[in-house]
Amino acid sequence: MQLTSEALPRHLSSGLKPLYVVYGDALLLVNEAADSIRAAARLAGFTERDTLIAEQHFKWNELKNCAQSMSLFAERRVVDLRIPTGKPGTEGGQALQDYVSHPSDDVLTLITLPKLDWTAQKTQWFSALERHGVMICADDIPRNQLPDWLACRLRRQSQSTDTVTLDFLADRCEGNLLAAFQEIQKLGLLFPAGVLSFEQVKEAVMDVARYDIFKLSEAMLTGDGARYAHILEGLRAEGTATVLILWAISEEIRTLGKLLQAVQRGVNVRDAMRDVRVRRDKQSLIESAARRLKFPHIERAIQHAAKLDKIIKGLRTGDVWDELLQLGLRLQ
Repeated sequence: MQLTSEALPRHLSSGLKPLYVVYGDALLLVNEAADSIRAAARLAGFTERDTLIAEQHFKWNELKNCAQSMSLFAERRVVDLRIPTGKPGTEGGQALQDYVSHPSDDVLTLITLPKLDWTAQKTQWFSALERHGVMICADDIPRNQLPDWLACRLRRQSQSTDTVTLDFLADRCEGNLLAAFQEIQKLGLLFPAGVLSFEQVKEAVMDVARYDIFKLSEAMLTGDGARYAHILEGLRAEGTATVLILWAISEEIRTLGKLLQAVQRGVNVRDAMRDVRVRRDKQSLIESAARRLKFPHIERAIQHAAKLDKIIKGLRTGDVWDELLQLGLRLQ
């Protein structure tokens, strides 16, 4: 069973399953989901908890021993297994498969993992967890879903605001979910229940966005010029090296160029993405950009990137940040 972190509370209110697996790169959501499961387990009578951290040299037989050793004073327990690397190895993978194939009504197992790439999700041990457990994906909230997430969090504290204000708040918190959570809490402390105005939110919320060159590339690929400009300005304020920004943008432009050339030769878009090794998490973005743009756009962008490279190296004169802005806007 697959669940989102937002759907977990409703599931827990209807009863517990023997195995829960929480994985993803949003530490806030991972911790919230794990805390919710542990709290529900306590209410259901799982009064003892064994915490295991599967780091280097971890002895995997401890997992089996924890489930089998019962206290004289408590008949039900939680086995809280954490795998920080997301890589249990051959021995650990087999131990996990053996463990989940023999569940006990007196043991609730909670396994937490980081974000896993598609190869890890195709392993036998992960497939075994999927067959026997409830999987909660706690990945970071993408920008286009962030306003809805913020609105949901405001509703939990009996507050609301309009879409313009939610977009403003999302821009300030993008890429930093923990900070977004803290800002929502701050609004709950500063203002009573009810509708919040734009001015109230603007005055209370600091700009806590964590600017990221890969999010800049994402904005470029989606053709979101306003977001691209906003993130670029944030990178400039943080003193990010322009050579790194140009590298990230150029990689996407070159990939688009190879893809469009393949499509011109009659290759299917999906097959072309596989041939140029587009990562799975980037495929929808690249495909959308490829359907929006033509190869001449890419040719001009590559020429512009070459000019920018010379400016950065001091071989030509020009405003690097203005040129970076113009390069990204070419692909709208």
